[in-house]
Amino acid sequence: MPQPDHISIYALPEFAELDEDTQRYFEICVEKLGLVPNVLRTFSRNTEKLRAFTQYYNTLMLAPSGLSKLEREMVAVVVSSANRCFYCLVAHGQAVRRLSGDPQLGEMLVMNYRVAELSPRQRAMLDFAWKLTTAPAEIVEADREALRAAGLDEGEIFDLADVIGFFNMSNRFAIASDMMPNPEYHAMDRAED
Repeated sequence: MPQPDHISIYALPEFAELDEDTQRYFEICVEKLGLVPNVLRTFSRNTEKLRAFTQYYNTLMLAPSGLSKLEREMVAVVVSSANRCFYCLVAHGQAVRRLSGDPQLGEMLVMNYRVAELSPRQRAMLDFAWKLTTAPAEIVEADREALRAAGLDEGEIFDLADVIGFFNMSNRFAIASDMMPNPEYHAMDRAED
């Protein structure tokens, strides 16, 4: 049974109704990804917010960081798992499959990251992401110290907290918007038979 056949609850502009910059950005998405992610289509209701969202996302997830791109995507999936955000679990689960080359890792992180064989650094990061998402008022210095003990420096802890915070925000927006992942994500980067 396929997922619901909509992008989100909002009426969205047609491609021809978008300003030239947004049209070009969406064309680049198609060139690089093969699709325009539905989160971007949803934000196209307000191009000022679309630009702010994409600038923050690109800085957070694609710019240089002490956290690898895979680590950042793993955090996105674990936060989204705690929040049960269908859109982000599918979209970022696909990114984990692509970056890791391991389709099972993405599925484990979606369902229960604790079953995955992870490095001590990854385990500490994902434990912190889970706790900050599910029990933020319970974060104490010992939680940050566990990150340091696993080898994260202050800049990496900053970036980790930033990724966790961003995905908690975007999960809530996606859930409130009844945002559906692009159907193409489901089949991407799966193991070949």
